[in-house]
Amino acid sequence: MSELPMREIECFLVLAEELHFGRTGERLFISQSRVSQLISALERRIGTSLVARTSRRVHLTEFGAEFLASLAPAHRALSAVIDDARTKARNIPTPLRVGFQGAIYDSVATAVSRFEMQHPQICVTIKELPLGDPFSDVLAGRIDAAVALLPVEEPELTTGLVFSRQPQTLAVSVHHPFSELDVIDAEQLAQICLVPITGPAPDYWHRANSPSTTPSGAKVPTQGGASTVQEGLSQVAFSQVGLILCAATAAYNQRSDIRFVPINGLPESALGLVWRTDLECPHHRHFAKAIEEAHKSLV
Repeated sequence: MSELPMREIECFLVLAEELHFGRTGERLFISQSRVSQLISALERRIGTSLVARTSRRVHLTEFGAEFLASLAPAHRALSAVIDDARTKARNIPTPLRVGFQGAIYDSVATAVSRFEMQHPQICVTIKELPLGDPFSDVLAGRIDAAVALLPVEEPELTTGLVFSRQPQTLAVSVHHPFSELDVIDAEQLAQICLVPITGPAPDYWHRANSPSTTPSGAKVPTQGGASTVQEGLSQVAFSQVGLILCAATAAYNQRSDIRFVPINGLPESALGLVWRTDLECPHHRHFAKAIEEAHKSLV
C-alpha cells in the first residue's frame, strides 16, 4: 500500500469547503501557490482534474465532487480513530455529546448513569436543544446524538430508538375554561390561540408538533411564538393561549398556574434517539440500549 498523501488530501478537503485558494492557504497556514502545488500533485496522483479554475471562481469537477463524497466520510472516520486513540492513550474518557429538547427525562437521566457505570471510558456530556430546532446540532456534528421529538425524516439521520409514546397535551392557564376538562378533542384546538413553536425544524416536524389546522382542516389561530418550553409556558401562564407539549415534557414541567390537558384525536407523541448515519459507532447503540432498559424499568 502506497503512503497516503495526507497533506494533499487535507488541502483538497479545505479547498472543497472554501472554493478559494487564498482562504484555503490562510486556513492551512501556507501560501496560495503551495495550495495550487498540493492540488496539482493530488490530481497527478489520481490521474484527472479535481478542481476547475477560472479567473473568477473555483469549483469541483464532476469527478472531484464524487471523490469528495467518498473521501470526506473516510477522512472523518480516520480522524476519529486517531483522536480516540490519543484520548485512550491519555486515559481521558471519550465524550459522548447528547442533546435534549427541553428536559432530561427520568428514563434518560437513569440511562446516562447506567451507561457511564457500564462504560467508564466514556463520559456523557449534555446540551439543551431549542424546542424548534432538534436536528441542526446533530447534523452539523456539534453533538453525537439527540433525544428529540418525533417524527424524524432526515435522510442523513438514523433513529436508533423510539420510546415514551404518549398522548399529546395542551398546556393552558388554570384560569382558562379548558383547564376544567379531563380531555379535549383535537377539533377544539380551533377555539384557542396556540403558541407556535418557532425554529428551523422541517415543516413535517412542525405540522406534527405545532399544527396550524385541526385533523378536519379547521384553522388553528396562533399568537406569539416560543423557541423553548419555558418561553411557551410563560406565555400560557399570563394569557389565554395554549401550548402543545408531549406528555413527558408536561410531566417534567408541572406548575401551579398551568394545567396540562390530554388531547384526543392527535397522533401520540414519541421521543427518538437519533444520530448521523455516517458517524455511527458502537457507543450510539450502547446508549440506545441503556435508554431502552431504563425506560422499561420506570414504566
